Amino acid sequence: MTEETTPSPDAMAGYDAIVRGRRSIRGFLDKPVPRAVLEDVLALALRAPSSHNTQPWNFTVVTGEALDRIRAGNVERNLAGVPDSREFRKDAVQGPQHRARQIEVAKQLFGVMGIAREDKDGRLDWVLRGFRQFDAPVSIIVTYDRELHGSDIAPFDCGAVTNAIVNAAWSRGLGCVINSQGIMQSPVVREHAGIAEDQVIMICIALGWPDETFPANTVISNRKSVAEATRFVGFDKQG
Repeated sequence: MTEETTPSPDAMAGYDAIVRGRRSIRGFLDKPVPRAVLEDVLALALRAPSSHNTQPWNFTVVTGEALDRIRAGNVERNLAGVPDSREFRKDAVQGPQHRARQIEVAKQLFGVMGIAREDKDGRLDWVLRGFRQFDAPVSIIVTYDRELHGSDIAPFDCGAVTNAIVNAAWSRGLGCVINSQGIMQSPVVREHAGIAEDQVIMICIALGWPDETFPANTVISNRKSVAEATRFVGFDKQG
């Protein structure tokens, strides 16, 4: 790496602060997000890498009445017991270690929100918040070109750009939560967001200005350490 391409300490510190500081935001201010800010976030996120530069992703950014109709449709269909129609493949089997991490963060969230284990109404309300995309003022629906459906590469690339979106948003004072509940009823999302049939709905991102008084926004999930997640091969003889 040449001196010209070596990141400055300030640049590294800024990037580190964004990545280490970012957390999922599940409570938002009732304050609109200007379109220009959203375009700026997406322009930065579009620098995300993709396989062979295919860039399979597309975004539908929804707010206002259209988003309200999606929220209402999601809640109505789920309360009526309409089966899940998310368009991505879900895990057939979840290992105990994965389930344990899921339970751990749920306990953190229920704890700070004061939702007791026996509080069925409180737990249901929390689930419905997810279907309502956490009442965020903006939802970014990430889709990819249907002609690529069946390949694992396109969803992988969508994951890369989604990560880039949430970090770019955080760098501009916006909070996000990646939310599969918000697209659980895909016909509702497709209808009210006007998503074409040549697109596969991958995920949505609830986005807005964080409400610093909302207890769940203080939760920082525990992460695997480098030692737990990584194997180094061939480094034993390095000086």
